[in-house]
Amino acid sequence: MSGPTRRTVITGLATAALAAPLLAQDKPEETIALWPGTAPGAPAKLPIRKIEQRSTKADFNDRWITGVDRPMLTVRRPSTPNGSAVMLIPGGGYAFLSWDNEGEEQARWLTALGVTCFILTYRLPGEGWANRATVPLTDAQRGVRLIRAHAASYGVNPKRIAVLGFSAGGHLAGSLATRHAETAYAPIDAADRLSARPDLAGLIYPVVSLAAPFTHGGSRDMLFGPAQNEAALHAASVETRVTADTPPIFLTHASDDGLVPIANSLALYQAMLDAKRPAELHAFDQGGHGFGARLPKTVPASAWPSLFAAYAKRSGVFPA
Repeated sequence: MSGPTRRTVITGLATAALAAPLLAQDKPEETIALWPGTAPGAPAKLPIRKIEQRSTKADFNDRWITGVDRPMLTVRRPSTPNGSAVMLIPGGGYAFLSWDNEGEEQARWLTALGVTCFILTYRLPGEGWANRATVPLTDAQRGVRLIRAHAASYGVNPKRIAVLGFSAGGHLAGSLATRHAETAYAPIDAADRLSARPDLAGLIYPVVSLAAPFTHGGSRDMLFGPAQNEAALHAASVETRVTADTPPIFLTHASDDGLVPIANSLALYQAMLDAKRPAELHAFDQGGHGFGARLPKTVPASAWPSLFAAYAKRSGVFPA
């Protein structure tokens, strides 16, 4: 989650004109709005969208997004779709979205495999929304349902949809995997009759527990704010929510992660084993936190995308 000290911030009215080019790769933006009109629980004054450029290189983007007023899915299509889809969930401690590192750059290697990608721009709980602790889960549930609703138009099999989340986005992906059937919002259309259960969840250096001593305090505090109690934190801890209906989970973590301890992934892996649910854990001695797909090939943790793709094939989500 770190970056160069020099940064560019685009705010206010300028954001509306520049957001699409900034968030596009080399083609016009293709998005799916999560909600018709304003999202549920909106504050009287909506957040103002901001895009912070962390990179100092003209040819390299490393953007953080805050002020999410319009949650959406940004579509990245492969040249030859293989019928599978991944909803990408960037992290950022529930305070921002690490758009490039954990969104665009992940979509590039996945679309090269034929996977249709949907990058989730979810609302941030500290930006004034009602029911802040469930706002991200609400958007994630709605996102999966809309992918299923639009599956035919994207050449996607609605039974082959994975989610891939990073850091706090990993907590959200894990929450979706374990709480997909929870009523997080009032249904608004036919899409809400569809299942929000992903067929596979990939959690990369994830925040998992919000109650254990090894939790990431920043994510916990952004999600719940000052109104915290032990029962609510326990209920929002992914490792406590595993059931017989939890989909297969893939975990990657580095033991030298100084921000989100590897104990998070270990706790969820053990919970999956205890529940006799399919899970795969790759623990590496080096990598730190927030490495995305940027590690040099000399670092073993750089192999995680290939390991995830192989697990997705064995799970039947990616074609064999």
